[in-house]
Amino acid sequence: MKAVLVIGLLLMLTGFYGLMTRRNMIKMVLSVAITEVGLQMVMITAGFIRGGTAPILTEDITELASFVDPVPQALVLTAIVIGVAVNALMLAFIIRMYGKRGSLDVRDYTDSKW
Repeated sequence: MKAVLVIGLLLMLTGFYGLMTRRNMIKMVLSVAITEVGLQMVMITAGFIRGGTAPILTEDITELASFVDPVPQALVLTAIVIGVAVNALMLAFIIRMYGKRGSLDVRDYTDSKW
């Protein structure tokens, strides 16, 4: 399980690196998605117990310490749904902005004001 944690952290670092170094908006959205996947992997490892069972109470309650915590799993499922919605919204904004300016470079949008 340590390998999953390391891979998750590497994915997060890769996503942050791509977010900081790329100027193409599509690549920036892809970097955010990579960061989200890494974070979700790290969250899953937080609730993992080797040899753990599902948190269902049975008649034999002697092994309560070996239950897997379901909260991180529920949070990751929620994060996946929210991540898909945020990525779709960002891509919709990018399509709209590309239609107005004809460019995907972030540096071309410096005159946008509230």
